Amino acid sequence: MSEIKPGFARDWIEFTDPGDENEIFKCDLTWLTSFWSCIYGNGCKGVFADRPNDGCCTEGAMYSDEGDEARVLQAAQKLTPEMWQFYDQARPIATSQLLQISENDEDGERKTRTVEASCIFLNRKGYAAPGFTGSFGCVLHHLAQEENLHFVDTKPDVCWQLPLRRSFEVREVGEREYSITVIGEYERLAWGDGGEDFDWYCTSNTEAHVGLQPVYISNRTELVALMGSDAYDILAQRCDLRLAAVADIARRSLPLFVITHPATLGAARNRI
Repeated sequence: MSEIKPGFARDWIEFTDPGDENEIFKCDLTWLTSFWSCIYGNGCKGVFADRPNDGCCTEGAMYSDEGDEARVLQAAQKLTPEMWQFYDQARPIATSQLLQISENDEDGERKTRTVEASCIFLNRKGYAAPGFTGSFGCVLHHLAQEENLHFVDTKPDVCWQLPLRRSFEVREVGEREYSITVIGEYERLAWGDGGEDFDWYCTSNTEAHVGLQPVYISNRTELVALMGSDAYDILAQRCDLRLAAVADIARRSLPLFVITHPATLGAARNRI
């Protein structure tokens, strides 16, 4: 079994934001208690078959706003030629200019530059040069490890959030409006037409549902950044209860009344 079909039913939970009674979190328990794990460098096929070592970095990363771009620029200024394959390409012509790490896409939106057909921050597999001691993969990820930081602090928002997805809805109840923050899976469908062009995608593939911990634990730092620590604590308690219930149902061989991520189920069957 490989990629499962999209659009399957999911279990969701809602709770009020502990910091604002008019804000509601709507969270996908099926995804958050799945055992997806990033397998970049360990089986990831890349979203495009002709560039398997790029992971999901081929087209660069869209910035969420000016602050996001500024934060990435600040991180990039710490990179050295020993760490970064494209250090020289990012150097400005004039010393008074900023690092050349960004560009506009065809719609005029800001994103990281692409160099040699992929993101400027992606060290290519097999690259070697005098003095270069870095390893392949995202150099901003490597920087976070070097600085004893989490990559939330160094990578573009879209990069550290994926494959989590935060979206927003408005719910009208009578004369009152509630703001709904949705925390879920950035599945293939969420990319729109572009997602259909991917040759491979990890969240719906059994190959990537091999984590040692469920997503809500392995991606705790990212979730706290997206929803705040108090809301995360509530979410974690609900996820704990859900997994305990699933384990109890399995022990007693009762019918399964919770929806487990199909890719996690497929991965488990593959291990039998």
